[in-house]
Amino acid sequence: MKANELRKREGFYGQKLIVLPKKVINDFLIKDAITKQIHITDIGYYPKAGFHYAERNAGIGQHIIIYCIEGFGWVEINKKRIEIGPSEFIVIPKNVPHKYGASENKPWTIYWIHFKGELSSYIVELILKNTENFQPNLSYNGQRIRLFDDIYHTLEMGYGSDALRYVSMTFSHFLSSLIYQKKFSSPDQQPQKNVIELTIGLMQRKIQTDVTLKELADFASLSVSHFSSVFKAKTGYSPIEYYNHLKIQHACQYLSFTDMSVKSVSVTLGIQDPYYFSRMFTRLMGVSPAGYRKKAK
Repeated sequence: MKANELRKREGFYGQKLIVLPKKVINDFLIKDAITKQIHITDIGYYPKAGFHYAERNAGIGQHIIIYCIEGFGWVEINKKRIEIGPSEFIVIPKNVPHKYGASENKPWTIYWIHFKGELSSYIVELILKNTENFQPNLSYNGQRIRLFDDIYHTLEMGYGSDALRYVSMTFSHFLSSLIYQKKFSSPDQQPQKNVIELTIGLMQRKIQTDVTLKELADFASLSVSHFSSVFKAKTGYSPIEYYNHLKIQHACQYLSFTDMSVKSVSVTLGIQDPYYFSRMFTRLMGVSPAGYRKKAK
């Protein structure tokens, strides 16, 4: 089989990917005073991404950052090819035609983010201010990777208003580490988790089964009414609504990375009625499961 026949956008062993629901973007991210300035729409990590390839003849509506930490790849922007290696990152402005791919011999390992917002174009201009090829060099810094992991983990735990604002602010810190490398520093501290974070962890562990409101409240050692009130005050969502957000997040990954049927995805996530699952998915993502899979492929 020829190399170009093996090309793929995603589907790499050990990869991570989150696509934020359109409903979350439209209902909160583009309206909130903080997140409307800068917010992530997609985020991922592709290790040793053999045959990775993407081509967008009209660009997309978000800016893209691709940060290579290992291996090699290339990006073509406005028909200009740029080679990418370890400790280098590329910035692709929105609506700019481009394509990119991994080296066939030593495919890259990359962290990548799609983002937009009222300040996003200005920030991209800052990043590119002193470069002529969209490709600033970037010394490796474990603190920067921890920022990325923190953003990903926070989104993985759901889309509460506080979480989304936190991600926006943390992402601003991540971006500042790209623009002002010499000034970049971050204390190595691990904050203690509170009862809501621990409860969300329980939701994640039970994502493939089902969990009741009472079970969550008992885990938090609170009454159902008090727990519901505290949870919504902390996240902006009721516990079950939040739990459903997490299920849909996992559903997106199954639809993107596997050939499981929509019914199988539904059952795997503890939702026995596939029609209910499809309606919930469409309400949150703005597209049916089948439509999402078609777009992802």
